[in-house]
Amino acid sequence: MFVYSIPIFLVYMHFGSAQEYMISILFFLLLLYISTPYNPFYKDVKWGRVSELTLYQYLFDSWCGQVKLWLIFWPFFIMLNIILYTTDSLARAGSFTVSSWDEIHFMLFIPIVFWTICIWRNSLNTRSRYWAIVARFMTLAVFFEFALKLEIRMDYPRIFFQCQELALDYASCF
Repeated sequence: MFVYSIPIFLVYMHFGSAQEYMISILFFLLLLYISTPYNPFYKDVKWGRVSELTLYQYLFDSWCGQVKLWLIFWPFFIMLNIILYTTDSLARAGSFTVSSWDEIHFMLFIPIVFWTICIWRNSLNTRSRYWAIVARFMTLAVFFEFALKLEIRMDYPRIFFQCQELALDYASCF
């Protein structure tokens, strides 16, 4: 989930020990376990013919909570991580400016909110309660990652963006 920049950032920051992180993660997983309902009457959702399935129908059914959880979680999760990894790699290489890095993360925020709502609505559409808990946890982890990226942008841009090497866009690092 987290791209290579976040663990490097945590080494610089020294926010807490590994035990504190594990306790926090276990606490959130326990909280999600308590709050995630169990559906004993789970029935496979059928969409009809695949040829009639459109992107609009997929998004609408996802919003209404009528799609299997894995069909909502995995496509967006994979696309989001590819975009974030590419963005961070290009920013570290100096191909992106700091402001374009900000814009890409800002543009991804609304789809992430849509994805989070769809995950929470479709979490009953799985056979195992644990998959619903993991999917909900991963959506919360995305928001945690965005909070860390905001912290990088505000307090540590010189470390992440290597601003000492930039000549033209040095002012955007502050």
